[in-house]
Amino acid sequence: MITIQNLKKTYGDATVLNIEHLEIPSGETFGLAGNNGAGKTTLFSLMLDLIQPTTGSVNIDGIVVNESEQWKNKVSAFIDETFLIGYLTPEEYFYFIGELRGQNKASVDDFLKQFHDLFNGEIINSGKYVRDLSKGNQKKVGIVGALIGNPEIIILDEPFANLDPSTQIKLKNLIKELSKQNGVTFLISSHDLAHTTEVCNRIVVVNKGLVVQDIKTSPETLKQLEDYFADQINTPETASL
Repeated sequence: MITIQNLKKTYGDATVLNIEHLEIPSGETFGLAGNNGAGKTTLFSLMLDLIQPTTGSVNIDGIVVNESEQWKNKVSAFIDETFLIGYLTPEEYFYFIGELRGQNKASVDDFLKQFHDLFNGEIINSGKYVRDLSKGNQKKVGIVGALIGNPEIIILDEPFANLDPSTQIKLKNLIKELSKQNGVTFLISSHDLAHTTEVCNRIVVVNKGLVVQDIKTSPETLKQLEDYFADQINTPETASL
């Protein structure tokens, strides 16, 4: 269970996030939607203790994330390329992540076999450093790295960006499988509303740092989200830009 209470982040006079209360139960596939600057990455950064809250807290199974590190063995994430180590090969990166999570090389090698189709012969034994891979292949390395060690909670920011359609389908199936069979809690931020509604059983929309919608996914959810963001185009503030 993730519990957010009175969480606020300000920079000077600007409040970029202000969430009074939000709970994410274990096993939920939680989608986060919003325009650029809405507060999505700020929320994930606070959850991962990458930045400090101005007020309030994030609790993971009762542990306040900025007061203890005991939650870290339960949580994994891939936010962007800064989570990668560019001067390593993909194999070296996977082994490094595996060592952090108590996995030996043999265990990591065995784990990676299931991603043969996802890697498409372009990552393992490619002879390239991570920094030399395409953006899409870097994204694959980051996401698969986040899965090593059987984390209970996985946070992914824009996981479908830079991926070709076939890989997007494979990733959606993988998320559904891990959520259903292993009970993994996923937190997914994405600008792609169709992908988000397809894999998430709940979607929260943030705007200017506030939660403005909290939706249990249904066949009508995609249309509901599209209507909401279409309305944002016609707001006076947006029209003046």
